[in-house]
Amino acid sequence: MKPAALAALITLLLSPPLAAQSAPAAPVAPVPTEGLTGQQVALMPLTLLAPDPALESDSLYAPYRDRRTALSWADSLIGEAFTGRAPEVQWVLPPRLRKLARRSPGLVNDPDQMGQAALRAPKMRDIPDPLRSSLRNLMAVVGGRVVMVPAALGFGLLPDRRVHADLSLVAADTRSGKVLWRSQASGVGATPDAALHAALASVLPIDPTGP
Repeated sequence: MKPAALAALITLLLSPPLAAQSAPAAPVAPVPTEGLTGQQVALMPLTLLAPDPALESDSLYAPYRDRRTALSWADSLIGEAFTGRAPEVQWVLPPRLRKLARRSPGLVNDPDQMGQAALRAPKMRDIPDPLRSSLRNLMAVVGGRVVMVPAALGFGLLPDRRVHADLSLVAADTRSGKVLWRSQASGVGATPDAALHAALASVLPIDPTGP
């Protein structure tokens, strides 16, 4: 076989199928606010934030290199998005959850130390113990049964120096121990702040019935 023909064959074999190239990306599943209207839902604190090494060493990520600062910043943006874009749900935000936990020592564990990042596993359908027990005890104090968990937040640096954010979100019923809903929100922006805003807007559309 001639070199040119061999090169063409290798390129063809290594290329993804045409159907895969043209297939549209899976739509982001919006937060199911209709089913949560009027309920008290705990919005858990984020415990897993992972920047790509290329971004972590870039000046764009300098304000977020301290882990505690980055988690606090992300919690704030996530809380603002949920309360501002889905006000029909009574979201109980991380600062309130921490206060309730401190008032119930021995009954409610620290919301930042429950291991809720485990829910990011895409095939998980049941909340594992002891996380299930911890969440159930927390909601007994909050007054409700559903928790919304930002299970993981990742950032990457694109070739054009824009930032890409991926946010794993999971809603779970603490009484049945079942995962009710999950979604992977994605967004792109000039900074990590803008990228996270875009990701949250994709999963919390102002008009969920629109195109």
